[in-house]
Amino acid sequence: MSSYDTAPPTTAPAALGGKIEQRSVGYIPANERYGSPWNQFTLWFGANLQVTCLVTGALAFVFGGDVVWSIIGLFIGQLAGGCVMALHAAQGPRLGLPQMISSRAQFGVYGAAIPLVLIVLMYLGFSASGTVLAGQATAHLFHAPEWTGIVVFGAVSAVFAIIGYDIIHKLGRWATVISSIAFIYLIYRFFVVADVNALLHINEFSLPSFLLAMALAASWQIAYGPYVADYSRYLPVDTNPRAVFFACLGGSVLSSTIAMTFGVLLAAYVGDGFRHHEVEALVSLGSNAFIASVIYLVIALGKLCVNVLNTYGGFMSVSTIWSGLRGKTEIPPQLRVFIIVIMTAVAVTVAMWGRGNFLDAFSSFLLFLLTFFTPWSAINLVDYYVLSKERYDVPALSDPNGRYGKWNAAAIISFVLGILIQLPFVDTAFYSGPLVERLGGTDISWIIGLIVTALLYLALQPLDKRIIPPETILPPAEPEPTEPPA
Repeated sequence: MSSYDTAPPTTAPAALGGKIEQRSVGYIPANERYGSPWNQFTLWFGANLQVTCLVTGALAFVFGGDVVWSIIGLFIGQLAGGCVMALHAAQGPRLGLPQMISSRAQFGVYGAAIPLVLIVLMYLGFSASGTVLAGQATAHLFHAPEWTGIVVFGAVSAVFAIIGYDIIHKLGRWATVISSIAFIYLIYRFFVVADVNALLHINEFSLPSFLLAMALAASWQIAYGPYVADYSRYLPVDTNPRAVFFACLGGSVLSSTIAMTFGVLLAAYVGDGFRHHEVEALVSLGSNAFIASVIYLVIALGKLCVNVLNTYGGFMSVSTIWSGLRGKTEIPPQLRVFIIVIMTAVAVTVAMWGRGNFLDAFSSFLLFLLTFFTPWSAINLVDYYVLSKERYDVPALSDPNGRYGKWNAAAIISFVLGILIQLPFVDTAFYSGPLVERLGGTDISWIIGLIVTALLYLALQPLDKRIIPPETILPPAEPEPTEPPA
């Protein structure tokens, strides 16, 4: 039996008064919905116009690409991955649930824990890598050891994640404004000090480098897929899904394109000195010490925005595993704090351990992630838009004995085979598939993973014993809070 009747009621949306968010992975009732698609644009614009995105773009040049075709490849990858990401975002208002809860409709209530474990590792990796760069910026700003910047930044990220949804969107709006001003200044300064025309003449097409650029950008966007609906689930039920799609796509792709393009140009301008000195290379564009300090502060703010997303998303994923195994729809507030603190401690520890070799480790991590999350995205999107046609039984998502069962063999087999089918085409620093060399060193695993996994999932539907509801079934409305007697 579903436990929606035991979900604790809340008397106000998370927005009111900036209170700590009361909801976790449970359904958001209609009377607690608020906001508009514009909030999605500013959140994802602010989350991407920051230094890690810039460094990701720079990798296309650092690892052998030219300038012109790296920029073009990055943009194509942004669009391809951004469409996948935005299709996930459009599910939020419709279902009123965080992203990974809906995976129970495909994998089963228990089976959804399989991709979730990998996704938790993703959040830890992104949090750790982001904390390295923010720690560098914070340490330079206050003339302190780098480890102190890492610890302080991790603690601040945890506090924002504990407060929750509303403050995250406010942080995104502030980051959009402040980072936009900073990047306009930095780009202006770059055109002053660099011969941009000469850099744009670094134009030697290489198919492996071009596809590497596409993979870097696509992986950046697709990696948002497992948590993008976490930040759209409070939107009103009648919000137009197309508006959510284009708001997320526009905010994420526009800002990422600016940051990654700038990263390619900056890496080409600085040369070998860019490696292991990414933050210093960016800050060196400042015209004086005061401006440099402001840039360090902006870098820390931009990283705070995206790091809070990773911390909050990790908390939601762990909560989804816990609630699914326990048959619950919400978690106690104390457990919320405990999960966030533990994940932050792990991310900070990894950041301090791996900060000396950040760039190489991060690039390998980012590319290898694609191997696991591309099949998940393919299964989720095919099921939601093609098979179920946006019709889910929301209460049954918390009932292992209900419509979706404990395990769904069709999704689990497709997911595992989708990972395995990519391995011959994967090319990272620590693993290179047997077909990579035959393809001239080209990594096309993410393209193979999307197409083949989708076809496998459709072909294995005879194993799928679910009964798709004729229309979306939502939990019963919660009673309105009553005033106590005078």
